Order: sequence, then structure tokens, then C-alpha cells
Amino acid sequence: MWRKGALPVSGTCPVTANHIKVALVGQPNVGKSMLINSISNSHLHVGNFTGVTVEKSEVLFDYQQYHFTVVDLPGTYAFSDYTIEERVTKEYLCAESYDMIINVVDSTNLEKNLQLTSELMSLGKKMVIALNMSDEAQKEGIEIDAPYLSQLLGVPAIKVSAVTKTGIDELIDTVLATYEQEHQEPKLIFSEPVEEEIAHIVAYLQKHDYKTPNTYRNVAINLLKNNQQTYEELHDNPIWTELQPILIEASHHIELHHDSNDLKEAFAEEYYAFNRGIIAETVRTVTNDVQALTPTEKIDNVLIHPLFGLPIFLFFMWGLFQLTFEIGSIPMGWIDGFFVWLGDTIGATIANAEIRSLVVDGMIAGVGAVVLFVPNIIILFIGIALLESTGYMSRVAFLLDGFFHKFGLHGQSFIPLVTGFGCSIPAYMSARILKNDRDRLLTLFVIGFMSCGARLPVYVLFAGAFFSQEMAGNVLFAIYMAGVFIGLIAAKVLKMTAFKGADEPFVMEMPKYRLPSFKLIWHTVTTKTWMYLKKAGTFIAAASMLVWFLSNYPHDKAIETLYAEKIAVATPAQAAVLENEQASALLEASYLGQIGKFIQPIFEPIGMDWKMSVALQTGLAAKEVVVSTLGVLYSLGADVNEQSTSLATVLSDNISFASAVAFIVVIMTYLPCLAASIVFTREAGGIKYFVYLFLFTTIIAYSLAFIAYRVTLALTG
Repeated sequence: MWRKGALPVSGTCPVTANHIKVALVGQPNVGKSMLINSISNSHLHVGNFTGVTVEKSEVLFDYQQYHFTVVDLPGTYAFSDYTIEERVTKEYLCAESYDMIINVVDSTNLEKNLQLTSELMSLGKKMVIALNMSDEAQKEGIEIDAPYLSQLLGVPAIKVSAVTKTGIDELIDTVLATYEQEHQEPKLIFSEPVEEEIAHIVAYLQKHDYKTPNTYRNVAINLLKNNQQTYEELHDNPIWTELQPILIEASHHIELHHDSNDLKEAFAEEYYAFNRGIIAETVRTVTNDVQALTPTEKIDNVLIHPLFGLPIFLFFMWGLFQLTFEIGSIPMGWIDGFFVWLGDTIGATIANAEIRSLVVDGMIAGVGAVVLFVPNIIILFIGIALLESTGYMSRVAFLLDGFFHKFGLHGQSFIPLVTGFGCSIPAYMSARILKNDRDRLLTLFVIGFMSCGARLPVYVLFAGAFFSQEMAGNVLFAIYMAGVFIGLIAAKVLKMTAFKGADEPFVMEMPKYRLPSFKLIWHTVTTKTWMYLKKAGTFIAAASMLVWFLSNYPHDKAIETLYAEKIAVATPAQAAVLENEQASALLEASYLGQIGKFIQPIFEPIGMDWKMSVALQTGLAAKEVVVSTLGVLYSLGADVNEQSTSLATVLSDNISFASAVAFIVVIMTYLPCLAASIVFTREAGGIKYFVYLFLFTTIIAYSLAFIAYRVTLALTG
């Protein structure tokens, strides 16, 4: 191994296939000049950058069969244009031709230096990090886990000291090895809203087969950061007309989540959160000095305490579900009464009995059964948005990292999993933050066990039907936690079988704590609630009408004639009972009854009658339809019940407790809705994964429901 000093100043390094041009980049005062002296044995080629009086230093040397040119760029704190030096560095990195970057950082002040590092990672260039002043860091009691740092960033990090000249040869060997390898995308992960917008832009560029030397992800990041050069390259392209509105909407979305009108400030926060996550996982400070803690550190010492952090999180979630049921139940009576009034009012204006039944019993009753739970949905969304907007959710991901690893998951999986409490569709999309395919697929398979907002109405309905008002909130919390536990066990099984392999580390981002943004919470809650209501008013209304049709046709004239004769000679009390029996008989003779009877043998071992089995099948389209289906199936009986018109009361009268438990277990664990399944298939990479998911969830749902039914039956008699 031989390395000689710089070539004569008048000489030039031959531009051949064996020539490697390296940009040396770092913040001011990180020891770049001393490091370049150590590399070149003090032989420099010094001049000025073209058009400016900023000094340019170059090192030209041979190493093995390669010719190296290392260009020492002016120190810069970030990618900005505030000074001539910063502008020169930015323009060189964005416009000039070079092969690699050596990013020099001060090991004694790593968090501050990583600000520039994270921005360099978004350039899409091969890079090596030189952890300079490692000797000083050691004296100060700062321990940096360089191998783990390399894993987290996806960028090699080498400890060096320009003063003692240690690590120099290892640094050059690493540069050479990185140059010879295929380029791998650095693991620069942003928050969910930014990753979501990056994914939208990347999908658009892929759709239009945009030609660029950079990766689509790099182009998307530069567009979101308002990079002038990237904008200029795209501005004259025909796709710009459609792309511009996408970028405007993306900017508004990111600014809203950061409560800022400045995208630069928003991305500064993103990089800050990423860097804090890196520091938390790779740097340990051993010192006897008692230093004043920042407010963030004081809060973190409590909320992510190794012993008390998890109980605190569980308490927050328990409180959220208590509020969801206790407060959400207050307006449910008003909404129920409104839809009863609406049905009576509209029904009185429709003369035709068939059409009146379609509108009142089908559409209004079906949609009303779903809209009834909007208050619960809103409270749940508000709670999750509060935890996210304060920066607490990211801490929970960090807190659960070690716990999740026991089940084969990474702490980063927590973000898509907790998103699944709201809706599985964005949860599947947010799994893109996991760059390792195996970890991402494993997370995708587990997301469905997190009970989405669409399942909440079913839980609330059954909790209210079979438990007291005081117990219902606890039951709701237990159902959600049971789903999480089942998901973790399923992840462990998958990790030991289908997804074997070593875990790949990712950065847990640690944003600053901040007060909740009313604007952000309002936007999040209104957007998701409106999506829920839109589904209720369109898709669920159509599904309810279909269920009504299948439950009312064909008319069995023999049954109608038989009961008409009996009712004609019966007393009013007897007539009410006979009408109820007639409704039940007609329902069994309908198309829906025939379907239910056909599949009933499959569901009998888990304690379900044909009505419950039909409701589960309609739930494959959308989980909210389960409630509206039950509402339609039991509406005829409820109409003649003078005691109550509540669906919960009817269910408790017609379904055993053991059957209800089995029903909830299936709702918790079986296949997500149709829309979510389509997104899963796209994110997972093909229809075969959907088949695997269907088989996996069906086996789990049926097996656990069978066990739950038998155990509950044994306990309750």
C-alpha cells in the first residue's frame, strides 16, 4: 500500500477511468485544513475558485491504482447563500462534477455538525464521514459508536484525528471501498407528513418516466426544499403544469404540520429531529460534571424513562379510550334521535311501501348507524393528533424500540402501527419509512391488527350492549391492547418463519417538544372525519341499500299469507309478537338469509348465527358496514319492540356473551377493508402478498375466535 504526496503545482492529475474526485465538506473549525494536510503530507495545490476570491485547496495523490483529487470546499454550517463561502460550497456540490463526498465533522460537537451531514445525505452522492478530533472527544468522555452510526445513516463513519494522524489510511481505504461499491441510498428519514409528500412526488415522476441523473427521492426532497436548480430543470418540462399544484399542496401540508409558513424552518426542524435521534442512539457522554438540563431533557427524563416510560404511555392511551367512550356517548342519543326523526319525517312523505322501506330502513337506518359514532371517532383522532403534534409519539417509538425488537419489529415500526389506530390506508403508506424490505413487509402484515377507526363503532356498539357504562371505556381499552398484543405475537411468528434475518437499525427521530397547534389538530381531525362521513354518505349508503335489498327480496308470498291470516284474528298484543315472527321468517327466506344459511356451518363452531356471519362478510368491504348491516338485519324486530329502539339492546337480547366475544375477536383480526387491502397489495409489491395476508389473518381470526368462544362459554356457562 503506497501513497505519495501531491503532484507538482503545475502538474495535473490525469482524468482516466481510475480517477476519483472527492469533495471535502464540513462546517467551519472542524479541522478540515489539518486533515487535508495529513492526507497530502502538507503538499497542497492552492488557488481560487473561479470568479471569487475564496481560496481553493486541492490534494492530488496516487493510491493503489487510483489517482485522487480532493477539493477542500469552504466551511459552511448549512446549505445556504448567506456568505460567499457558503454560496461557493453549495454551488459546487449542486452543479460541479465529482465522485464522492468526505464529510468532516467535529466529534466533540456531533449534534451541531450533523445538521450539514443530513443535508449532504439528501444530495444522492456517495459519501464517507470523517469523525475528526476523535482523540479530543475521548479526552472529554464522549463515546461515539462509529459502526452503529454507519448502520443508522447508511453512510460509512470513520474515527480520525488530523493532529495525531490516526485513522487516515482507514479513511482512504473506506473512500476507495465506497467508490467501488454500488451506490446505496442513505437512510435519511423524515417525519410521516414529509415522507408522504415525497412518496406522492416520486410516484408522479415514476408515472411520467422523468429522466434525471439523480434518484427520484433526491429530486422530490430538493423540490420540497425549494432548490432553485431542481426547479429550473423541471420548469420547462411538460410535466411541470401538473406537478406545480402537487408541490403547492405538499408545501401547505408540511408547513401546517410544523406550524410554520417557512419551508426552510420546517426542514430545519426535520433535520434537527433526525440528528437528535442519531445522538440519542450512538453517543454516550461519560463525565462527572453536573450540567444544567434543558427543558426537553427534563421532560424526556420522565416520559421516556426506562422503567416508568411505558406505564406512562399506557396510562395516556387508557385515558384516551376512557374519554372516547365517556364523552363520545353523550351526543350519541341526540344523533340517534335525529335519524329516527328523519326517518319518520321522510317516511311520512313516501306513499309506496317498498320505496319507503328502502329509504328509511335501508339508507337512513344504515347511514345513521355509522354516523352515530362520529363523536367517538373525533375524540380518538383528536387524542392521536395531540400526541403527534407535541412530539411525544416519536419518543414512544424510541421508548418501544428495545421492546419491539423482542418481537422482530423495529421501534420505527411504531409510527405506521399507531397510525393504524386512525386508518390502515395511511398506515400502510407510512411504512415506507422502513427502508429495509423485510422489516417493511413485516410491519405491513402486522398493521391490520391495530384497530382502525372504522372498527371503533363496532367495539362501542358491543361494549355498550354487554357492559355497563362505567366498564365500557375499560373494555374498549382492553380490546385495543389485545389487538396490539396479538399483532406483536403475529410479528414474532412471522419473524421466526417468513421473515428470518438480522435486524437492520433505523434512526428514531426526536423532534422538539412544542405546544399543540390548534390549526394542525383542526386540519387532521376535520380531514379524517370528513373522509369518514364521505364514506358513510356514499359507499356505506350504497352498501346499506344493497343489504336492505338482499334482506327484503324475494318476497315469500306463502309466509306473508300465513301470518296475515293469523294477525287478522289476533289480539293487539299477539299481533305484535306475530309481526316480529313474520319479519324474522321473511328475513330467513331472503337472499341475505339464504347466503347466511349457506355459510352458517362455517361459523357455527365459533358461536355465530347467520346474521352475524353475514355482517362479517359485508365488513370485508368496509368495517363500518358491519354496524349498518346489523342495523338493517335487526331493524324489523326493533320496530315492534315497544321497550327500546336501540340496536345495542336488540343485540344483547339476541346474541350470547360468548358469541359477542368471538365476534369482536374476528373484527379485531380478520382482513382489513377492501380499500386498505388494495393499498396493502400495492405497498407490499404484488397480489401474492394479499393472498398471504388473507390466509394469515383468516387462520388467526378463526382460531382465536374459536378459542375465545369456547373459553368464554366455559366460564359463563
